[in-house]
Amino acid sequence: MEALFLLIPLSLIALGVAIWIFLRMNGSGQFDDTEGPAYSILLDDDDPASKDPAAHRGDDRTHGPRSDDRTR
Repeated sequence: MEALFLLIPLSLIALGVAIWIFLRMNGSGQFDDTEGPAYSILLDDDDPASKDPAAHRGDDRTHGPRSDDRTR
């Protein structure tokens, strides 16, 4: 019973802090756009003409020696 005198006020303080954090984040616009980040990962903004021309030629010289090159 004596533990309840400590645990109930501590739980109310923790609840108050959680509500305060939620209201502060809600007021700052944290939860305004819930769909934008989900769609932004689907929309690829990469330019098809990469700055690395070796990536489009299939040239592996930029990635170091292959495993079969080391055995020769």
